[in-house]
Amino acid sequence: MTAQDALGLLARLAEHGVDACVGGGWGVDALLGEQTREHSDLDLWLPAADLERLFVAFAAGGVDRVHPWPGDRPWNFVLHDGVRLRVDLHLYEPLPDGTLHYGSVLEPVTFPAEALLGQGVIAGTEVRCEAPEWSVRWHTGYPLRDKDRHDVPLLCARYGLDLPDTLR
Repeated sequence: MTAQDALGLLARLAEHGVDACVGGGWGVDALLGEQTREHSDLDLWLPAADLERLFVAFAAGGVDRVHPWPGDRPWNFVLHDGVRLRVDLHLYEPLPDGTLHYGSVLEPVTFPAEALLGQGVIAGTEVRCEAPEWSVRWHTGYPLRDKDRHDVPLLCARYGLDLPDTLR
């Protein structure tokens, strides 16, 4: 997933009124203002209410297949174009108290809307992305991968955040 691929997908979504927020590795690089590694996909947060518009926007660009992945759930799954473009979707619902609900009704995860109000840059274009402290939290909430060991220290250094114990 190149920077131009990511920006093209984001532009397509904006044209269709989809309120997308960049997460994952591209979210980290957006916060850093530069691409620091290669990316296999584009992680996006979006309101569940925008899902139909996302399908219309992506289908027009060929990103119209579900890419089965272990652990897929109705609020988190991957779409792809059958060749190289993959988008990892994270759907949430805004709650009346201003928090965002992600996940099952039986095991809800809520977080503040501010978690998705970061500002970053991909290839010179401003994008909305995860806030730095939340990006660190979400990149250390599971067994660490090599890319997390790369991304998290860079974010912590750039934003003056404490390095999580799992990386010390």
